[in-house]
Amino acid sequence: MSKILASLIAGLFAAGAFAQAAAPAAPATPAAPAKVEAKADAKVEKKAEMKKKVATKKAEKAAEKKEDGKK
Repeated sequence: MSKILASLIAGLFAAGAFAQAAAPAAPATPAAPAKVEAKADAKVEKKAEMKKKVATKKAEKAAEKKEDGKK
């Protein structure tokens, strides 16, 4: 009788511990892609600005060469 009682008590403790175990939390991955997209957008914008600056400088140099060639 004492073995049965001991196993029932142990089973209750085990069930209680199992019921209290926290379920795994959902990872916060939705926030991470938004940051990555924002960084990617910023990089694209920065590259576009740099291309515009380079194109402007090239145009200025070409205009200077034309002016020097006319003189």
